[in-house]
Amino acid sequence: MTSSHPLALITGGHRRVGAAIAREFARAGFDLTLTCNRAESQAEAVALSAALMREHPITVVVERIDLGDPDGVELFGARLRRGLGRLDVLIHNASVYAPTPLTELTSHDALLQYRVNALAPLLLSQHLAPRLAESTLPGGGAIVALADMHALGRPRRGMAAYLMSKAALVEMVRDLARDLAPHVRVNAVAPGVVAFPASGPESEPATQSAYLSRVPLERSGKPEDAARAVRFLAIEAVYTTGEILRVDGGRWLA
Repeated sequence: MTSSHPLALITGGHRRVGAAIAREFARAGFDLTLTCNRAESQAEAVALSAALMREHPITVVVERIDLGDPDGVELFGARLRRGLGRLDVLIHNASVYAPTPLTELTSHDALLQYRVNALAPLLLSQHLAPRLAESTLPGGGAIVALADMHALGRPRRGMAAYLMSKAALVEMVRDLARDLAPHVRVNAVAPGVVAFPASGPESEPATQSAYLSRVPLERSGKPEDAARAVRFLAIEAVYTTGEILRVDGGRWLA
C-alpha cells in the first residue's frame, strides 16, 4: 500500500464496534486494514470497505486471519511487518465473548478465549511495534485495545474464561506502555454495554433491563461511543499511555 494517509489496522473491523471504529478512522483520513476470520465475515468486511471508499478518499484492505491460531498469527504479523509501508495505529478489537459457567467450562473454551482476546494482541503488537515506532503522527504510533470494564474488578457470573482473558489484555496494555515508550503509546478502552449481543440470554429484554438498572445513565451505549474513545486515545491523547478508559455509562460506580 503506497499512500500519504496514515494507516490503522483494526482486528475484527467488519461489524458492530469494529465497524464503528473503521468509520471513525475513515472520517479521520486513515487508510485501513481490517481483519476477519470467516468467509461470511470476510464478505461483511468487503462490503464495509466498499462503502467506506465510496464515502472517503481512502484505501481499505481486508485480511482474513484466525486469531485463535497462534502460529497463523505469528506468520500474519511477520508478513505485515515486512510488507506494510507504514503503520500508525493498531487496534485490538476482535474478541471471543462467550459465557462459561464453571460447571460447563472446558479447557478448549478457556484457551480459545485466551488466544483470541490476549495472546493474539500480544503477538501482533510484538511483530508490528517496529512499524508503529516509525509513525510520524504527532503523538507517535499508538496501540488501543478493547478491554471490558467487568475485567477491572466488577466480575459477572459465569464469565470466568472471558474475564480472565480480558484481564490479561489489560495487563498487556500496561506492560507494553512501558516497553514501547517513548515512540508508541499503548492504551485501552473498557466498555460496559455499547452493543448487546444479538442472540443468547443477553439479547432478551428482561436481561437487558436488569443490567441497565445498575447503569447510572439508565441506558446502553452505542458502538460509536466506544469508537470515539478509541479515536481519542489513538490520535488526540498524545501525552497519555498505559491508561484504561471506561466507557460504561457509570456502571463501574454501581
